[in-house]
This record gives sequence, C-alpha cells and structure tokens, in this order.
Amino acid sequence: MSQVPEESAGDTGATDAGSAEVTAAGIARLAGVGRAAVSNWRRRHPDFPKPVGGTETSPSFSLAEVERWLRDQGKLAEVPLRERVWQQIAGHPAGAATALVHAGCALLLVRDRSAAWPALAALPDERLTGVLPVALEETLTERLGPERPVLTPTAAALSASVPLLRGVAELAAETGGVRPAFEFLLGRHLDANPRQYTLTPPGPASLMAALATGRTEPPAPDGTRTPLTVLDPAAGAGGLLGAVEWPGAVCGQDADHDLAALTALRLALSTDADIRVRSGDSLRADAFPALAADAVLCHPPFNERNWGHDELAYDPRWEYGFPARTESELAWVQHALARLRPGGTAVLLMPPAAASRRSGRRIRADLLRRGALRAVVALPAGAAPPYGIPLHLWVLRKPVAGERPPAELLLVDTASEHTGQGRDGQGRDGRDSRDRLDWPAVHAAVLDAWTAFDRDGTVVATPGESRAVPVIELLDDDVDLAPARHLPPPAAAEGVTQLALVRERLAATLHRTRELTPPPVTDPATAGGGAAVGGTAGRLTATAGTTTVGELARAGALTLHAGGTGTAPAGAPVAVLTDHDVLAAQPPTGTLPDGPPEEPVLLAVGDVVVPVLGGGAAVRVVGAPAEGAALGRNLQLLRPDPATLDPWFLAGFLRATANTRQASSYASTATRLDVRRLQLPRLPLAEQRRYGERFRALAEFEETLRQASRLGEQLVQGLYDGLADGTVAP
Repeated sequence: MSQVPEESAGDTGATDAGSAEVTAAGIARLAGVGRAAVSNWRRRHPDFPKPVGGTETSPSFSLAEVERWLRDQGKLAEVPLRERVWQQIAGHPAGAATALVHAGCALLLVRDRSAAWPALAALPDERLTGVLPVALEETLTERLGPERPVLTPTAAALSASVPLLRGVAELAAETGGVRPAFEFLLGRHLDANPRQYTLTPPGPASLMAALATGRTEPPAPDGTRTPLTVLDPAAGAGGLLGAVEWPGAVCGQDADHDLAALTALRLALSTDADIRVRSGDSLRADAFPALAADAVLCHPPFNERNWGHDELAYDPRWEYGFPARTESELAWVQHALARLRPGGTAVLLMPPAAASRRSGRRIRADLLRRGALRAVVALPAGAAPPYGIPLHLWVLRKPVAGERPPAELLLVDTASEHTGQGRDGQGRDGRDSRDRLDWPAVHAAVLDAWTAFDRDGTVVATPGESRAVPVIELLDDDVDLAPARHLPPPAAAEGVTQLALVRERLAATLHRTRELTPPPVTDPATAGGGAAVGGTAGRLTATAGTTTVGELARAGALTLHAGGTGTAPAGAPVAVLTDHDVLAAQPPTGTLPDGPPEEPVLLAVGDVVVPVLGGGAAVRVVGAPAEGAALGRNLQLLRPDPATLDPWFLAGFLRATANTRQASSYASTATRLDVRRLQLPRLPLAEQRRYGERFRALAEFEETLRQASRLGEQLVQGLYDGLADGTVAP
C-alpha cells in the first residue's frame, strides 16, 4: 500500500506525520469497527495509547501511536493512504477547514504546474515551506484572481501541513487526478459535519442546472458554443455551480469564508472556466453588484428572519415588492432576478410554503403579472434537505423590455408520481416502493414539460403531472402557486380494474396470513423433547449458558463488518441497503457516492444485518434479492460460519427485547446498540436450526402482515379517491 513519504533525517522546522491526531471515531474507521469497540479497547487494554488532546468527553490520540498499537494487536495490516491523509486533515492543529484549504492549494499547484511539483516535492520540509508561498501566490492569483477568498498560506502556517501536502499529491496520483482526491476529502469533511452545512444533492443540482442553462449535451466537435456566466449567490459547497455543464464563467458568494474558499478550490480543480468566488452575505454585501449573468442557481437558506429586513428597506433590488421579514426566500428570488441579464434564467430551490404564504402573495402576484415567474415544480419528498417535505423549484426569467408577458404559468408535480407510488400505492414494478426516488424519471418529466413550455408558451396537460395554468386564474386573493392545488390527481381509466386487483391481492394475502399464524404457545417444560431448557430466556440461558457476539467473533464463529464505506464503481451501479430499508423490511434503495475507488462491504446470502441506531428490535437475514448490495451506514453485518452458527437462530436471539436493551447505550441523544454485547445461548447446531426454523416462520408471518397492511391502506385510499372523483360507483 502506498504511504506518505518518510521525512528525511535532516528535515527540521516541520511537524512530522506522527503529530497527527485522531478521534475515537477515526480509530473505529481505521480498524473497521464501531465506536463501542474502541471504548472497550481503552477499558480492557492498559497499553492502549493515552489521549494527547481533545476534551474529556471527546479525546484525541496520536495517529502514529494508534497505528502502532493496532498493528501490534493484529487489528490493522496497513493504513490506506486516503485514511492517513484524512486523519491528518481531521487532526490538523489549525482545524479541518484550514487543512482542506492547504490540501486544495497543493492540488491546484500539482494540476497547473505539474512539471514543477516533482522538484518541489524533493525539497526538505523546511525548504519546501519557504518556497511554497511564492508558488501558491502565483498559482492562486492566476486561477482565482486577486480578490479570491483563498488566502495564500504563510510558511509558518504550512509548517504543520507538510506531511499533508505530500500525502495529497500522492493521493491524487493514486486516485487518478486532483479532482477525485479533493472531492473525496471535501466529501468526508462535509459528511462529518452534517449540521454545519446544508448541501444540494446531485439529483436536484443537475436538474436545476439543466433548467437554467438548457445544456444537457456536450458542445459540437468544433467547440462552438456561447460561453455562459452562471451565478450562485448562496454557493455553499459549490454543488450547484459544479453541476453546470461547460460554463464560461462561474461566480459564487457565501457568507462562510472557509466554505467560500473550499468552493473556489473545488471549482478550480474541476473546471477550466473563469472562477470568481467571494465571501460575504449576498443580500447585505453583494460582491457582484454590476453582474448581468446568463443564469442564476440558488439554494437559499430557508426561514431566515435575520436576512437584512431593517437595513435593506430601500434597496433597488425589491422591484417586485419589499419582502416581509418572514419572506426571506422572496428576497433571494428578487436578488437573483436583479443579477440576470434580460432574458436570463434563474432556478431557485424553495420551501413549499413560499408558494402559498399570505405574507408573500403581493410579490407573487407581481412576479406573475410581469412574466418573471415562469414555472413552479414540486419535487418529491427526500430530494434535498429538509428531506421530510416536497420542496419546490421556481423557474424565473428576467423580463425583456418591450416583450409581452406570458399568459400562462407552468406547474409540474413530481411529488408522488416519481417516488414509485401511484394512486394505488404500488410502484411501477408492482412492489411497494414508497421510499424510492426515481431521479431519471423526475428529470425527464420536468425537462420535457419545461422544454415544450419554453418553446411554445404552453404545454399539453398531463393529468396529475403538468399543466400550463392561465395567469389570470392564479391572481385571486391567495395567489397560491402550489402545483398540488391546481393539478388534481388523474382519474385513471383502469382505476376500477386496479382496485379490483388490489382487493384480490389483499384477500390472498389475508388467507396466507391465516396459514402462517403461529400455533398456540406452549411451555417447554410440558412440551417435552429437544432442549427442554425452560419456559423463559432466563431458564434457557441458565441451562445452556451464554456467549456474546464479541466472543463468537474472537473465536472465528462469525465476522463483523461496519457499513458506510465504499464508492460507486465505474461499471454497473451497486444498490445500498440502508438502515431505513432494514427497519421497513424493503429491498435496498440507497446508492453509493461517487469518489476515489473504495470497496464497499457487499452482502451475501445468510448474512445478518443489525441497525445500531434507534434502539429498535430490527434484524435482517439477507436473502437472494439483497445479495450483492452494499452495506449502508449505521449498520453492522454479522457473517456466521454455517458450520458453527445458524443465521436465523442468530437473528432471532439478537432481536429479543431484553437482549437489545442490555446491549444498548443511552448516554447520548440517540440510543446506540453495541452489537458485540448481544448475547446468545450456547446450543448445538441441530438445536440452533430447530430454533432457526421457528424464527424464519415468524419472519415470514411478519412480512405477510406488513404486506396485508400496505394492501389494505392502498385499497382504502383508492376507494376514497375513486368515490370522490367518480370513477367508482357508490
């Protein structure tokens, strides 16, 4: 495995790799175990490295000492380069954000001055820190301009980052380029701080970029294409600007200085376009007051009361009305319009309440009258944070002087149509798939409707999905632009037939439920035969004795794997079994993230999967439908040796309420399960299989009950809908 180059004996004035620190969570990631295992090691092993920093509740340890201890204990063969580099970032004395900026600067130098980097890398540490600031200043100024948010690091600041800089250069060579290396490190940082950053996922980002620019195909072979200038006034981590295909110039601003710097480096490493990124509040201190962009993309902060209402009362951007204090989103809408050229397009991700709140109805009405608002698209719930509500896309166009405002507004509703759930609750594949999000179908539906509407000024209505609504119909007292209000669900011609099929399936499922209903319970003391070890778990364990999952793992009877690792392969996509899939007893619905190649933990038939968060009693034995899927986050996989352990026996006892209660931790806001503490009775394999068959039958009965419940809900709702819309006779 590739390693960070060793320091030469004569190097001075720089902090070596051994000074990097790692938290307990980082140790768990290095060793492929849960955090509870690290806590156990600290308690049970006197020679475990002592904390060198952090706090009493969140200590940090020397990375070099931890690696040495893990190797001595046989728990770590080698630290992958990407993990070593990440731990250097996470434990950097100046903070992870500063370390990422240093890493990004080094990668930009590797990218733009590839011929000079080998000579620089060969210098001793002290000499390297002395010459790097000059080289970085030239490269950063040339690529990002003099007003960039990325400040050139000084020699003193770089002294603690030399091992990191060498490591990221090697990581770029290992992962196939500077862009995937930086994307991996930035993605790990963003994932580690989910409450600090609000991200725009790739699905809605690419859809917004396509709506704003109209670009979904590469340029012609001769390269002829008008370069576009694109602005994101709330750029965040740069996800929206990064989704734009072949831009000429990208402009971004964010109130978080560190995030603006990371975004500038991210864009500089991923595109050859002109990069202009600034830090600051776009509403209070606009960095691009004279810009006339071709397109604006924005995922503004929602429900922001302190957006500048008092000091911006007479701002010239409020062309369509002064937003109320509670209407910060409408302030961002008007800011986006003010920074467009006439005829330019803006796409904003908006909360659904912005389409109907009474405090914003006058601004919405003026946007309609003057033709600035062209379309409102309802996305499925789960498209972007906050994930529990169906967000909207607003498509706006700056009016051109002398042009007549359009007479219609396009409304598109994908909130239920493309989550795999129709009126009868069934997905297109006939299975219940309420939590699936079909992004290709969402893209196709929205772009097809918008392209036709943008070209012709109207669109043929698709019941329940899209409709061009006359503006005059919307200019009532409420000016409610929510698509669901103006797009009634389609009255399916085969509604009665579909409901009849659901009823037949429900009847068959109920019949199957009766067949699978467990027989009357009996006391083992009177049943006779078998292990007759008592009528309670206590009497069973007292007779047979117990062991724990941790002891079984040490004895080789099973292996443990933590989920959440791996990236999407270049070939066929790999589905991910998420903790929600396990709790809902549904097929894998997740997807692997993009990034440098990293092998995920793949499921095999007979594996036992346990969620570690929530304290629920959910355990799943992997069957053929889930085989080959990747193991998701917050899941532990137990792979039993079939010659020693029966998987259904294992799953059944792991699910027992008393068992999960004694193995759970309640020290934090969320209940966490320590899988290694779960207990099992010591029984011979034949007796395990007898229990396993009973547990398997209970699992089948439980799944049939779930299916009956889903079908019952579908039938009841379908009958309500059919009676209401006239497709079903009373």
